[in-house]
Amino acid sequence: MAQQLEIEFKNVLTKQQYEQLLEDFQIKENAIHRQTNHYFDTPSNAIRKLQSGLRIRIIDTYYECTLKEKSSKHAHLETTDVLTATHAEKMLAGQGFYAPEVAKRLALHNIPLEQLAVFGSLTTDRVEIPYKDGLLVFDHSFYLQCDDYEVEYESKDEIKGNAIFDEFLQQYGIEKQIAEKKIARFIKAIQSIKQ
Repeated sequence: MAQQLEIEFKNVLTKQQYEQLLEDFQIKENAIHRQTNHYFDTPSNAIRKLQSGLRIRIIDTYYECTLKEKSSKHAHLETTDVLTATHAEKMLAGQGFYAPEVAKRLALHNIPLEQLAVFGSLTTDRVEIPYKDGLLVFDHSFYLQCDDYEVEYESKDEIKGNAIFDEFLQQYGIEKQIAEKKIARFIKAIQSIKQ
C-alpha cells in the first residue's frame, strides 16, 4: 500500500501541440505506455459527491486500485493497493473488493463496498519525463467518442510546481487552459451522450 499527496498541474493540449511536444522532447514510440482506468462509484455517486475518484488502473500486467481524495486545488491524497490479475478481474466483475487500504479509506466515508460498480473505462497513451525536480506527463486519452490531449506536471511543492509549469507553458507557446481530471471529462462525455 502506498499513500501519497499528489500535487499536479494540468493543461489541455491540441493534437498538434501534443505531437509537437513529442517531437521537441524526442519521444520514441517505445516510450509511450498504454494504461486503462476503470472507474467505480455507487448508484448514488457517493464517491463523486466527495470530489474523489476510485479506479483500477491496468498497465500491461500491472494492476492497482487507487482512491484519489481532493485535499486542495492542485493536490490529492492518493491511497493505492497493488492487485493481482485475479483480484482485479473479480473487482471489475463486482465479485468482491480486494484493496484493503482503499477499503479502509472508503469506510471512513461510509461508502458501502457492495454497492461499488464500474461505470466506465478510459484508455491513455502516456509519456513520463523527469523535468525540473518533478515529472512531466504527456497524455493522449480516448474514451466513448472522445479523443483528448493534455500535459501534466507533478511536483513535490505546490508553489514551485505552479511556477515551473507556467514557465513550461510559456516556453512552448501553449495557452493556459486548465484541464479537468480525466474522470470529470469522462463523466461529462457520458452525460452528453445521455442527453
